[in-house]
Amino acid sequence: MPEPTAQIHAARPSRNVFRRLGPILLFCFTAVLAVLTVSPLLWMICASLKPGDETFSPNMLPQHWTLENFQYVFTASPFWRYMINSFFVAGTITVIALWFHSMAGFALARLKFPGRELIFLIIFSTFLVSLPVIIVPLFILVRQMGMVNSYAGLIIPAIFNAFGIFLLRQFYIAIPQELQEAAVIDGASYFRIYWSVMLPLSRPILAALAVFFFLANWNAFIWPLTITNDRNLWVVQIAIASFHQQYSSSWNYIMAGSAIIAVPTLLLFFIFQRQLVESIKTSGLK
Repeated sequence: MPEPTAQIHAARPSRNVFRRLGPILLFCFTAVLAVLTVSPLLWMICASLKPGDETFSPNMLPQHWTLENFQYVFTASPFWRYMINSFFVAGTITVIALWFHSMAGFALARLKFPGRELIFLIIFSTFLVSLPVIIVPLFILVRQMGMVNSYAGLIIPAIFNAFGIFLLRQFYIAIPQELQEAAVIDGASYFRIYWSVMLPLSRPILAALAVFFFLANWNAFIWPLTITNDRNLWVVQIAIASFHQQYSSSWNYIMAGSAIIAVPTLLLFFIFQRQLVESIKTSGLK
């Protein structure tokens, strides 16, 4: 009996040390990950403030600070117009997608009709199909509809997103059934339940999806490049790609343009960071 008791007492100090060092090690590991994540952004900002011959210098900070790169971006091309195009396209897609995806998620989660699970399976299976696989038939279809070189061609094909429907469906499934039953007893229709009960409860998940949809379409490049050859319809990603020449690339201008278009994305994360956390806690992936 004394020997096991002595072993237990001898093991307790090591456990206490591990409990004390555990949070410190976790903090150090998180700090390293944070530095690795932020360092490319810091390098981009510093490179945008360097002259062209210092872009790839080993020093992080510029030896000669300059704002000529930003001035060139706005004077050599109508960059403001490209930013407005991106805002309009990404914002329109986000609003329309949230509206239709929330209705589809509500129907697939709360309404009972034949083939509901099959429809959801078909929608979910589109995760396996990437844009490069369908870009040729999609372009042919859009061209036959007369939407080449138009805002409709940029917006309409990008509205559908299976991820949004899936996430909203899972969120609505997690909402207690009693809320819907109480609304039905009060005489509410399905649209009334969707509008007055489900939408107010889904504000965190809608805010998170709004950030995801906006960023995805703000950073879109392949489809806008495919569907438009009119410079007046260019988005910012195509404008930045235009700084690549046939035999050289103006990386100082590319970094300046990238730093400019990174500002809206950072603002979105700072504004909606609480909603993003709430959506992760309440998404109810069941």
